[in-house]
Amino acid sequence: MPEAKPKPSKDFIRAIIDEDLRTNKYEGRVHTRFPPEPNGYLHIGHAKSICLNFGIAEEYGGLCNLRFDDTNPSKEDVEYVQSIMEDVRWLGYDWGDRLYYASDYFEQLYQYAIELIRKGKAYVCDLSPEEIREYRGTLTQPGKESPYRNRSVEENLDLFQRMRAGEFPDGSRTLRAKIDMASPNLNMRDPVIYRILRVPHHRTGDKWCIYPMYDFTHCLSDSIERITHSLCTLEFEDHRPLYDWFLDQLGVYHPQQIEFARLNLSHTVMSKRMLGQLVEEGHVRGWDDPRMPTIAGLRRRGYTPEAIRTFCERIGLAKRDSMVDIALLEHCVREDLNKRAPRIMGVLHPLRVVIDNYPEDQVEELEAINNPEDPSMGTRKVPFSRVLYIERDDFREDPPKKFFRLAPGREVRLRYAYFITCVDVIKDENTGEVVELRCTYDPATRGGDAPDGRKVRGTLHWVSAAHALPVEVRLYDHLFLKPNPTDVKEGKTFKDYLNPESLVVLNPCYVEPSLAEAKPGDIFQFERVGYFCVDPVDSRPSAPVFNRTATLRDTWAKIQKREAKNQ
Repeated sequence: MPEAKPKPSKDFIRAIIDEDLRTNKYEGRVHTRFPPEPNGYLHIGHAKSICLNFGIAEEYGGLCNLRFDDTNPSKEDVEYVQSIMEDVRWLGYDWGDRLYYASDYFEQLYQYAIELIRKGKAYVCDLSPEEIREYRGTLTQPGKESPYRNRSVEENLDLFQRMRAGEFPDGSRTLRAKIDMASPNLNMRDPVIYRILRVPHHRTGDKWCIYPMYDFTHCLSDSIERITHSLCTLEFEDHRPLYDWFLDQLGVYHPQQIEFARLNLSHTVMSKRMLGQLVEEGHVRGWDDPRMPTIAGLRRRGYTPEAIRTFCERIGLAKRDSMVDIALLEHCVREDLNKRAPRIMGVLHPLRVVIDNYPEDQVEELEAINNPEDPSMGTRKVPFSRVLYIERDDFREDPPKKFFRLAPGREVRLRYAYFITCVDVIKDENTGEVVELRCTYDPATRGGDAPDGRKVRGTLHWVSAAHALPVEVRLYDHLFLKPNPTDVKEGKTFKDYLNPESLVVLNPCYVEPSLAEAKPGDIFQFERVGYFCVDPVDSRPSAPVFNRTATLRDTWAKIQKREAKNQ
C-alpha cells in the first residue's frame, strides 16, 4: 500500500480560523471582507488580499463581502469603483449580494460619534491640522493635550451638531477621540475621528460636509457587517489598539483583526500614491499601462487570472515583510500560458529571404502544430512562398562559435517547411547593412526532415512575405531598473530609477495572416520569441497591436536550478 503523502501545513491565518471553529468562537461562522478604498486602481498586492479573503471564505464555506471604504471624497471616483469590481470578477471571485459601502453607514457612524461624546470619550478641537501635528509629539516625546480637550459634553455635542449643519469652514474644527496623549503608540494620541470637508461624495452628493476618518470607519464597518476575521496587512498592526478602543468604548460586536505581510514585488512599486504620480506625470500611459503592477495593467499585458492566483498561492503568507522577485510572477505566467497559448510564427526584426530555386508563383499550405503541450488544439495551415521574412538575429555573416543559425554557405531548417542554404548576401550600397539573403532550398526536405538522414543544428521561424500581416509590437520590460526603487539615495526619488527601455515599439513586424482574425485579449506564443497578447485598447479589426506578455527565458527557473545545485 503506498505511503500517504503528508498534508501541507496550514498558514498561521488558517490555523487561527481552525482554532476559532474548534472553540465555536463565532458560532461556526467564517465571514471575511475585501475593503478597498476607491482612490486608485488595484495592484498585484491587492490581488494577494483578494485571493486570501475570498479564498478563505470559499475554503471554509463562509462569506466574503466587497466593501468600499469611501470616506475621502476628495480622492475617490466612480471610475475606481467600477475598475475594482471588474478586477475582483476577473480574478474569478463573486461577492453575491454582499456589496457594501462605508458611506452606507454614515448616519450610524455619526450616531456612534455622538455616543462617544456623551461618554466623555470624544471632543471637538479647534486646533489647525498643523497644530495637531505639533501637539502630537514624537516617538520619543509624549504629546501635549489640546486646550479644547476638556470642553463639556454639552458644548461638544452642540459644536459637533453644528459641524454637521455646515456652520464652520473646512479645516476649522475636528472631532477627536479622548484617549492618551502620552501613549507610546502615536495612533492613540487623541486621533481625529471627523473632519469638515465640503466635497461632494460620489454616492451621497452634498448630504454631508463632515466625513469620518478611515480608522474610525474601518473597524466599525467590520463590526456592522459582523465580520469574523478582519485580515489586514502589517501596516495596520499599530492601528489595532485604536480599533479595539473604538469597539470596546461603544460596546459593539468585535471582529478579530489578523495582520499578514503585504506583497512587495521587485522592480516596481506597490504604493497607490506613487503609481498615481506615474500616471499624472505621464511616465506611463494610464493606470492600465501594461508596465504597471495594477491588475488592469497586468490583464492588458496578457497575464491570466489563473497565473496570478497561482502566484499568490505560492508566495504564501508571512508575518514579516519581504521582497518577492518579479521573476516568480513571470514564471507563473509562462507556466500557465505554455499550456494554453496557441503557437504562431512572428518576425519582430525582419530580414528578407529570397529562395532562388523556388517557383515564383507557387504557394504551399504547410501544416503547423498549434500547441505541442495540448494535442487537442490541433493544427493549422501556414502559407509558404518564394520570398520570406526571418529574424535578423538569425543570420550572421561572420558567425561566432556555437552560432548554429543561418550564415553564408550554411544549411538550416525552416520550421514546418524545408532546409535552406544561404548562397548570397545583398547589402545596402550606402550603409553596408544586410538587406536580403539569397538562398536555395531542398524540395526533398518538405516538413523539415531530410530523407537521406542528414541533420542541421539550427531551426528558424519565418513568415511568407506575400501573405504576412504587418503589425505593431510593443516590447514591455520591468518598469524600474532597481529591484527596490523606493530604496533611494539622498537627492533622488523613486522616479530616478525608471527604466528608459521599459517600452520599445517595433513597427512593422510580420505575423501569420490568420492573426488578422485575432480578438482583443487573445494570447499567443510567437515561436522562439515569447508570449504576446492582442492589446484590447489600441487594436483595430484586422490590425492587431501585440503586447509582449513575457519572454521565453525563465529567470525564476534558472534561480531555482542554481539554488538546488548549491544545496
